[in-house]
Amino acid sequence: MRILVTGGAGFLGAHVVDLLRAEGEDPFVARKRDYDLIDPAATRRLFADARPELVFHLAAEVGGIGANRENPGRYWHANLAMGLNVLEEGRRAGVEKLVLVGTICAYPELTPVPFREDDLWAGYPEPTNAPYGVAKRALLTGAQAYREQYGLNVVYLLPVNLYGPRDDFDLRTSHVVPALIRKMLDARDAGAGSVVLWGDGRPTREFLYVEDCAEALVLAARRYDGSEPVNLGTGEEISIRDLAALVADVTGFAGEVLWDVSKPGGQARRRLDVSRAERLLGFRARTPLRAGLERTVAWYTEHGAQLSAAAR
Repeated sequence: MRILVTGGAGFLGAHVVDLLRAEGEDPFVARKRDYDLIDPAATRRLFADARPELVFHLAAEVGGIGANRENPGRYWHANLAMGLNVLEEGRRAGVEKLVLVGTICAYPELTPVPFREDDLWAGYPEPTNAPYGVAKRALLTGAQAYREQYGLNVVYLLPVNLYGPRDDFDLRTSHVVPALIRKMLDARDAGAGSVVLWGDGRPTREFLYVEDCAEALVLAARRYDGSEPVNLGTGEEISIRDLAALVADVTGFAGEVLWDVSKPGGQARRRLDVSRAERLLGFRARTPLRAGLERTVAWYTEHGAQLSAAAR
């Protein structure tokens, strides 16, 4: 099968590509330097070059709370434009299936816990990441509309917060797990007595190891052909304060954690109902949080210096 992976050189995309290759596939990996998906003409050229039968649309512009606050317009426009162009070119090319990845940030700020897919439209997302979340949520409507009018088989998946090897460890744009790992390793190596983290540590989050997410996407491509969104996660939540303590233990940071309550902490709670994924995809996350953190820390310990040099 001819498979196209947009964002295939990115964090999640690279793991999906690895999994597909391990199973004997040879996916077409679209890179931004070659095909800027914000541009309709470049997207059309990509589909002409790849001639895909199956598409994983994983390209995105995304970051943590700070990056979302600094780039609301950019993240809204880029993610909406890329999704619109991929949907339209998928329709024009007559692809057999398109796997579209949404975001946990699309859920309303006050969603009852655990988050169920039927609650996706029950309110406005948490303000610090609302433009990104709204753009991704709008693509679900587009996917369902294209299915109804054109018969395009689009499946829409909602991963919770991802982490793992090859994550973004740039403190300007990183999410909470890589940011914690880098801050604590840097503080440990510098002999610093403390690290400063945003908020008060009380919000909760759910984390899914990136290789587990890649497995879920491939399972969805094989097993699911429905129009309803599907949560991808573990169904387990942890407070940011407890997560920080766990990362400190894994990294060997023995200093003090200081909380800057003048900074936002984001949505109060996040935990998914993952029963639909288990029922429809046969997917259940396999990687415990501590084991995943240990693998992530090991990867960053090996590659961190190289990443820092490349960023300079």
